[in-house]
Amino acid sequence: MQIQEMNRQLISVLDEWDPFQIGAGQYETEIADVIQAVHDTEDKNMLGRKIQAIYEFSFEQMIPLENCKNTAVKLLTIKNSGSCRL
Repeated sequence: MQIQEMNRQLISVLDEWDPFQIGAGQYETEIADVIQAVHDTEDKNMLGRKIQAIYEFSFEQMIPLENCKNTAVKLLTIKNSGSCRL
Protein backbone atom coordinates (compact mmCIF):
# COMPACT_ATOMS: atom_id res chain seq x y z
CA MET A 1 0.00 0.00 0.00
CA GLN A 2 1.28 3.43 -0.88
CA ILE A 3 1.73 5.90 1.97
CA GLN A 4 -0.79 8.21 0.36
CA GLU A 5 -3.46 5.49 0.33
CA MET A 6 -2.60 4.48 3.88
CA ASN A 7 -2.98 8.10 5.00
CA ARG A 8 -6.40 8.27 3.31
CA GLN A 9 -7.50 5.20 5.25
CA LEU A 10 -6.15 6.65 8.50
CA ILE A 11 -8.01 9.91 7.84
CA SER A 12 -11.22 7.98 7.20
CA VAL A 13 -10.95 6.10 10.51
CA LEU A 14 -10.19 9.28 12.44
CA ASP A 15 -12.95 11.27 10.73
CA GLU A 16 -15.51 8.56 11.54
CA TRP A 17 -14.33 8.37 15.15
CA ASP A 18 -15.62 11.89 16.01
CA PRO A 19 -14.91 11.67 19.77
CA PHE A 20 -16.65 14.96 20.60
CA GLN A 21 -19.64 14.49 18.27
CA ILE A 22 -18.99 17.72 16.36
CA GLY A 23 -19.12 16.19 12.90
CA ALA A 24 -16.77 14.83 10.29
CA GLY A 25 -14.30 17.29 8.86
CA GLN A 26 -13.90 19.20 12.12
CA TYR A 27 -10.64 17.62 13.24
CA GLU A 28 -8.20 18.44 10.44
CA THR A 29 -5.38 19.67 12.68
CA GLU A 30 -5.75 16.81 15.14
CA ILE A 31 -5.93 14.23 12.37
CA ALA A 32 -2.70 15.55 10.84
CA ASP A 33 -0.97 15.32 14.22
CA VAL A 34 -2.29 11.80 14.87
CA ILE A 35 -1.18 10.59 11.43
CA GLN A 36 2.32 11.85 12.16
CA ALA A 37 2.23 10.00 15.48
CA VAL A 38 1.12 6.80 13.71
CA HIS A 39 4.17 7.03 11.45
CA ASP A 40 6.41 7.60 14.48
CA THR A 41 5.36 4.68 16.71
CA GLU A 42 4.43 1.01 16.72
CA ASP A 43 3.20 0.87 20.31
CA LYS A 44 -0.57 1.05 20.83
CA ASN A 45 -0.24 2.34 24.39
CA MET A 46 2.12 5.15 23.45
CA LEU A 47 0.00 6.04 20.42
CA GLY A 48 -3.16 5.99 22.56
CA ARG A 49 -1.61 8.42 25.02
CA LYS A 50 -0.42 10.64 22.16
CA ILE A 51 -3.92 10.68 20.62
CA GLN A 52 -5.40 11.57 23.99
CA ALA A 53 -2.91 14.43 24.43
CA ILE A 54 -3.49 15.81 20.92
CA TYR A 55 -7.25 16.02 21.33
CA GLU A 56 -7.04 17.28 24.92
CA PHE A 57 -4.72 20.10 23.84
CA SER A 58 -7.15 21.22 21.15
CA PHE A 59 -10.47 20.74 22.92
CA GLU A 60 -9.51 21.01 26.59
CA GLN A 61 -11.46 17.81 27.22
CA MET A 62 -10.08 14.39 28.11
CA ILE A 63 -11.04 11.38 26.03
CA PRO A 64 -10.87 8.14 28.06
CA LEU A 65 -7.53 6.47 27.40
CA GLU A 66 -9.21 3.17 26.53
CA ASN A 67 -11.08 4.86 23.66
CA CYS A 68 -7.82 6.31 22.40
CA LYS A 69 -6.09 2.92 22.62
CA ASN A 70 -8.91 1.29 20.64
CA THR A 71 -8.47 3.89 17.92
CA ALA A 72 -4.68 3.41 18.07
CA VAL A 73 -5.12 -0.32 17.41
CA LYS A 74 -7.25 0.41 14.32
CA LEU A 75 -4.70 2.90 13.02
CA LEU A 76 -1.71 0.61 13.62
CA THR A 77 -3.55 -2.25 11.92
CA ILE A 78 -3.91 -0.11 8.79
CA LYS A 79 -0.28 0.96 9.00
CA ASN A 80 1.01 -2.59 9.46
CA SER A 81 -1.20 -4.07 6.74
CA GLY A 82 0.50 -1.77 4.26
CA SER A 83 4.08 -2.31 5.36
CA CYS A 84 4.30 -6.08 4.98
CA ARG A 85 4.80 -6.18 1.22
CA LEU A 86 7.82 -7.80 -0.36
